[in-house]
Amino acid sequence: MTQDIELFYDFRSPYGYLAFTQLRDMDVAIRLRPMKILTVMEKVGNVPTTITCAAKGRYARADLGRWAARYGITLNPSNMRDNDGDACSRAVLAAASPAEADSITLALYRASWSEGKTLATIDDILEATTAAGIDAAPIASRIDSPDVVAQLDANTEEAAERGVFGSPSVFVGDTLFFGNDRLDFVREELVRLEKAA
Repeated sequence: MTQDIELFYDFRSPYGYLAFTQLRDMDVAIRLRPMKILTVMEKVGNVPTTITCAAKGRYARADLGRWAARYGITLNPSNMRDNDGDACSRAVLAAASPAEADSITLALYRASWSEGKTLATIDDILEATTAAGIDAAPIASRIDSPDVVAQLDANTEEAAERGVFGSPSVFVGDTLFFGNDRLDFVREELVRLEKAA
């Protein structure tokens, strides 16, 4: 039986990329919930210490390399400060279906974290989706629409209300698991729920 999970994430988070690649290999239906992580952090009183603490930043780069090697993922990041993470999230929310949202998420994560592509403009984002074989025209027509903008804001507000403080955050039911390194706990919770059903 395929179970449902929710993934709250931001394209600025490389750990979100790593987690997403692994969640896609689980027998789960992923409800993608892109959010504005910096806004969430501000709302809940968190600080992006990987950015503000040089020692933690150095450690995180080494740690990312270890995780990427474990998962067989090429790590060649662009400068995330140059990228428009919110527009990337809106591209996902502009998708025509959950399957297309999944494909857009993978394409944009790969472009910015594996292929070193800068996604600073909507044109950059649409080019990356097109390169992945996704029809960008419908996305272009909706990416800045009021309902898509409102959905991103709503996801962000909901994330803060539900206790999210970073990316990636996975919900199995109402249980929150934070970080790429907590996926074993996600698997255990899925097994527990399946046995209880």
